[in-house]
Parts: sequence; structure tokens; C-alpha cells
Amino acid sequence: MSEPEPAPFRDRIAILRPLAVRDFAFLWTGMTVSMIGDGIYLVSIAWQVLSIENRPGALALVGIAWSLPQVLLVIASGALSDRLERRHLMIAGDAIRFFAIGALGLLSISDQLTIPIVLGLVTVYGAGQAVFQPAFTSITPAIVPAELLVQANSLAQLVRPFAMTLVGPLVGGLLIAWVSVGFAFLVDASTFAFSALMILAMRTRRSPRDAQEQASFFGDVVEGLRYVRRQRWLLIAMVGATVSLLAVWGPWETLVPIVVRNDLGGKASSLGFVFGAGGVGAVIAAALFGQRGSLPRKPVTAMYLAWSLGMFGTAGFGVVNSVWQAMAVAFVTEGSITYLVVVWVTLVQRLVPDRLLGRVFSLDWMISTMGVPLSFAITGPTAEAIGHDATLIWAGALGGTITLLFMFVRGARDPERDGSLAPGEPSAAAA
Repeated sequence: MSEPEPAPFRDRIAILRPLAVRDFAFLWTGMTVSMIGDGIYLVSIAWQVLSIENRPGALALVGIAWSLPQVLLVIASGALSDRLERRHLMIAGDAIRFFAIGALGLLSISDQLTIPIVLGLVTVYGAGQAVFQPAFTSITPAIVPAELLVQANSLAQLVRPFAMTLVGPLVGGLLIAWVSVGFAFLVDASTFAFSALMILAMRTRRSPRDAQEQASFFGDVVEGLRYVRRQRWLLIAMVGATVSLLAVWGPWETLVPIVVRNDLGGKASSLGFVFGAGGVGAVIAAALFGQRGSLPRKPVTAMYLAWSLGMFGTAGFGVVNSVWQAMAVAFVTEGSITYLVVVWVTLVQRLVPDRLLGRVFSLDWMISTMGVPLSFAITGPTAEAIGHDATLIWAGALGGTITLLFMFVRGARDPERDGSLAPGEPSAAAA
């Protein structure tokens, strides 16, 4: 009697099971390559701007230029992603980012970049991000079965840090050292072209809209706003994110490169190593979560605790005195944030109806990041007034404390208490 053949390696590793779904494999491949490009961008834009003007205020302006169009445009993009073919929006977003980053590369190589030009092109890049993100986040439940959502989101979050904060920054640092920062931008641009080709190869199509749904674009927007307002746990988390990210996002993006370059005497590769260490922490967190394959018993509580730890981690960069210490802080911080994101995205995908997913995710992005442009705007003057180390410490302390306080607001943990996450119970997504 012959023995049964062993299960394929992909089936034995839980986090890899969604790759058996053809369209998710294409989406994942394109996402992986484009996120490597995003990691290249993180190092390249910081090094480019600091080469033109070596002060926190310059990087803060770039952060505002990147984040402001997302705050302004993402809600419209979310409504469109619930009305139109999501694949088309994702391809459009990739095309916009390809041209913006490609122009940065060509102008850098020809030594024609100035801060105003950088700000204009980064604004276009942020607009492309706003077009792409809601459609990308809401398309996954239409591709993979519900029982694979945790694994699919964990795999996405494994790729994100692996590509954006490990491989991408390391590659970006090496490209800058070996060739030039302009060439690094061009490599980044090419990854968006590859992503668009992968999305074009997908077969998933939107189901026709129900005739009873809102026919008006503005009616769709209002419906999404009303839904989030009724779901207190969603609204509380989004408002909490607004306040905590106001505290930490600007200092993290603007001041960590300053710490590595100016305080620790690091090079572009050193900044890549710091981001890369964060990537390792995030990869480990995503891999462990994906292998588990299920949410924790109290997912909202776990989400807030991991979230607060990630915010507190920002303060660590204010006290480090060597590159390896900065790497350790990044490792813990990024691992915590990855855990938070997997839990949050899975909860939203399970509890929100598919026809509203694009609008809810866009509102999540818009509300959560409303404070980000202001965060960048106040980071530069604050750092110049009290020093970048003190700014980082205060930012982390405030961000972590505020996050913990939001966990205790009435309604913040309703999904743990109202039975909507109980096995076998119908979820809001089925409504």
C-alpha cells in the first residue's frame, strides 16, 4: 500500500497558502517588487533632500508635500474604488507614481533638482498613492476566501517590511553609494511599471453594483461617512490614529535620518541598516501571525497594546548613541506596528460589507492621516527649538500614552463584546 504524498510545501506553511490563488499571486508579486521600490525611495528621498539642504525643515516640507494630497484625495478615491473596477484604479496609481519618481531620477542625474521641484514631484507621487491605496486594500477579500484573510494580510505585511524597510533601503543605500541617487530613483520608478503589469494580468472583476445602491458619487461618499459614524469602534480607532500619528509621524520620517547621519555619523548604508532592522522585526511578527492563522482572543485589545508600543518606540531614537541601538529600536517598533496593521485590516475586512470597503479604508486613511501634514509642519520648528532628540522623546511619549487612553473610550472594543467576532456568527460583512 503506497503512502500518501506529502502536502506541498506551500500548504504546510500557513502564511503561504493564499499564493495558491492565481490572482493573489499576481497581486503579491507586483506588490513585493513595488514595495522594494518604496524602500529605495525612503533612503533616496532623504539623501537627496539632505544633499540639497541639510536641515530638518527641508525634509518636513517633503513630508507635507507627500501626505497632503493623500488627505485631500483619498476619500474620493475610496468612493471610486467602490464604483469602478479596482484594478484600473490601481494601474492608474502605479502610472502616476512611475512618472513622478522617474522625473525625480532624471532631474537628479542631470543635477537640476531644487527643493521646489522635489516638492512638486513628491506631491504628484502622493496623489498616485491616494489613487492606488483604497482599491488595493479593498480588493483582497474579493480574491481570497474568507478563511485565508488572516494569512493573506499577514503575507502582505510580511512583504511590506521585508521589501520597504529591509531589502529596499539596503538596495537603495547601495545604489546611491555605487552609482547615484538619481539612478536609485529610476530603479524605484521601474518597480511601479512592473506592478502595473502584474495587476493587468489579474482576472478578478467587480460584481455589478446593486440597483438599489446610491447612484450618486456624493451619495456614496455620504453613505461611507454615515457607516463609520455608526460603528463607534471604527471611528474611535481612526480618531485615535489621527492624534497619535500627529505626534510621531513627522518626527519619525524627518528626524531619524538626521539622527543617523548627523548624530551617529552614519552613511546612506547605515540608514538602510536601521530601516532594515525594522524590516526584520516586522517580517518576524508577520510570519508568526500568519502561521498562527487566526486573530487573538481579544483582537482589539491586542491591537491597541501593540499600537502603543510602536508609538513609544519613537522615543527610543532620541536616546540612542550608536547605529546598532537605533537598529534595535527599529526592530521592536516596526514589529509592533506590523502586528497592529494585520489585526486592523483583518477586522475591517471581516466586519465591513464589501460594497463599503473602499470607502471605509479611504476614510481610515484620510481620518488617520489628517494630522500628518501638521505633524511634518511642526516637526521642523520644534526640532530646531528644542533639539531633535528631545522632539523624538516627547513625540514617542505622547503618541504611546494617547493610544492607550483611546483603548478605554466607550465603544472602542465593541467587536470583542457584541458577538460579531464569535465563530459561526454572521458578521457585518454579510449584511
